[in-house]
Amino acid sequence: MQFGLNESQVILRDSAREFFAGECPPSMLRRLIETDAVHDRAVWSQLAAQGYTGVNFDEAYGGVGLGLVELVLLMEEAGRVLLPGPLFSTVALAGAVIDACGSDDQKRRLLTPICRGEACATLALLESDASWDPAAVRMNGSGGQLSGVKLFVTDAAEAQVLVVVTCDGVHVVDTISTGVRIEAMAGIDPTRRVYAVTFENTSTEPLAHPDRLRHGLDVATTALVAEMVGGMQRTLDLTIEYAKTRKQFGKPIGSFQAVQHQCADMYLETESARSAAYYAAWALQERAPDAATAVAIAKLYASDAARAVGNRGIQVHGGMGFTWESDLHLYYRRAKASETMLGDATFHRERLARLVIDAGAVRES
Repeated sequence: MQFGLNESQVILRDSAREFFAGECPPSMLRRLIETDAVHDRAVWSQLAAQGYTGVNFDEAYGGVGLGLVELVLLMEEAGRVLLPGPLFSTVALAGAVIDACGSDDQKRRLLTPICRGEACATLALLESDASWDPAAVRMNGSGGQLSGVKLFVTDAAEAQVLVVVTCDGVHVVDTISTGVRIEAMAGIDPTRRVYAVTFENTSTEPLAHPDRLRHGLDVATTALVAEMVGGMQRTLDLTIEYAKTRKQFGKPIGSFQAVQHQCADMYLETESARSAAYYAAWALQERAPDAATAVAIAKLYASDAARAVGNRGIQVHGGMGFTWESDLHLYYRRAKASETMLGDATFHRERLARLVIDAGAVRES
């Protein structure tokens, strides 16, 4: 198929790129890294004012009413600047699951404050086995009470709402509820904090349609791939700029064929991941039969490609790439964290195999 952005999508992408570049320069990012939450409330208010916190949600819930392709374009530009704060956690993680699993009344109550920038949210899925497969979740939330521990919950300290996946459904919990304890965990990415969340007989509200969880997670996964693409693109841009200015033997290192090969491979991997992300977003939006397959392909490719682009970028930079003064290591660390988030390449290869086998069994029957 031939895919091209329409005029409104191009305007959204360009305006988001300009907005993020102005509101989140590297100096601000490094300042926020030194804080506990890596979150600037003034920037969050500006995000809401631009409509970014409700870009893909229905207008009935206070959203802008655009599609998943527009969400992907937004997340790609956010990844380009390593946008700090809970935009991904709120809109693409928790928001996507609420949108997929909630009743009309629940979506109106929960998504409206998110769209207005009045509330942040996040998704609590992982447990001690660290599996991104909802079928592996063991925590029970029956009887309106929830007890147990969720690990690596992104931006939990900034969230007012937790969307918690248990073995018997999908639940919503207020972070101020009795029995909720949030503790910081060590993470590889200093621009995105992770937390352990403990529940002790905490009251919950089950979402009405837990059977739709997989669709919500697919939306989140596609948005994550787009964010990874933005980081890959910026890594490539930084590497090309460095190769043009760094001289060796009296010549820019970009004139050497070995360095050119590295940059060419980075470009190929970035563009391929971008194409996979765009197609997955379109397939989900149009409810195409191969939507789940497209999401799995996008994430498994991006997980490997983002790591490879980071490796190549650091190799071209040489020793400079490892220094704190270079921004490159921040993109590499985000890529490594995102590589495993919502399932690494191995997870999605196995998922892809199951999808193909299941599709074949249906055709044979």
